[in-house]
Amino acid sequence: MAGTNDVKRVVLAYSGGLDTSIILKWLQTTYGCEVVTFTADLGQGEELEPARKKAEMLGIKPEDIFIEDLREEFVRDFVFPMFRANAQYEGDYLLGTSIARPLIAKRQIEIARKVGADAVCHGATGKGNDQVRFELGYYALEPDIKVIAPWREWEFKSREALIDFAEKHQIPIAKDKRGEAPFSVDANLLHSSSEGKVLEDPWTEAPEYVHMRTISPEAAPDKATEITIDFEKGDAIAINGEKLSPATLLAKLNDLGRDNGIGRLDLVENRFVGMKSRGVYETPGGTILLAAHRGIESITLDRGAAHLKDELMPKYAELIYNGFWFAPEREMLQALIDKSQENVTGAVRMKLYKGNAIVTGRKSPFSLYDKDLVTFEEGAVAYDHRDAAGFIKLNALRLRTLGNRERKIARKG
Repeated sequence: MAGTNDVKRVVLAYSGGLDTSIILKWLQTTYGCEVVTFTADLGQGEELEPARKKAEMLGIKPEDIFIEDLREEFVRDFVFPMFRANAQYEGDYLLGTSIARPLIAKRQIEIARKVGADAVCHGATGKGNDQVRFELGYYALEPDIKVIAPWREWEFKSREALIDFAEKHQIPIAKDKRGEAPFSVDANLLHSSSEGKVLEDPWTEAPEYVHMRTISPEAAPDKATEITIDFEKGDAIAINGEKLSPATLLAKLNDLGRDNGIGRLDLVENRFVGMKSRGVYETPGGTILLAAHRGIESITLDRGAAHLKDELMPKYAELIYNGFWFAPEREMLQALIDKSQENVTGAVRMKLYKGNAIVTGRKSPFSLYDKDLVTFEEGAVAYDHRDAAGFIKLNALRLRTLGNRERKIARKG
């Protein structure tokens, strides 16, 4: 815990909501320091200007309020590199919350340097993964920075205590914030994540009102939506032939996924801090993008490269989930992954239908798929059927040796 007397200026990751507004006031009263607020637009779908007004109302000078649109940087420099790896934590989770944290941490540190702050502060709780992700990012980029984590430091024991503090300091409280929220939400351009309360029993199905990014597959149209996605060096660049910026493209895929009930995930995962957690995730555009990317890789990646990528993917995904985006091992893996994508260029055709993202075609100027090799028709091709006999015998040699040994053991028995 940073000493309360040695912090002069702190950059707070500020949403403008009740919790971070309480944190803002708590920093002022506990540390007696100047607070600089940083609010990032990562495509969460909320109006951010109210955060500016709220910060001003709480005594923050206009020049100490930073509200920045980071959507393009988020998709270009964080989401797309991750999707080149087809990263899924524990086989399912597309890491929507995890991948946003290093960008927020990076920008917080940059602002801290700009305004001469000696500390940064986040609003993550002491039970979750985000505290780890934020702080590993801070320390990787600014090793000596002071980190303030209010949920690990303050004395508030209940929601009521937080509300009392807010009322005492005249922090506006919306009516829907006075009681316990039915579940907590984190959202950005890649996904929405819902956890807690009504979702804590893993046997109980999530209520339909939890889902905010997709219609249900049952309510989706009875006719499939057909699209094409163009790729260049592993990154999606166009939908139906129309070139789009990274953030615009992902937003378009989100719309297509939403309207076809695609991208819902109900997952019990293993948190880095040691406990299991049930989350309901919606990643409509990301689910389409993953299927399409694997589709274009299927004809452009050599078997050895593709299989090595698949072997390394769980480690890469775990590094992102655990907060090690800025660690050398993640950067090493990224270099390997990016090398593999040099010829992952072409187009994928898909059908979107009632929760499913189905690849129906793929083509590439760098395709390794050879119709002459795979055809059942005889012809002048590079593959001689008779060559398979020796290939099989060589691969069977160790199995035959083992079989002979087992047969001898059985005879002796």
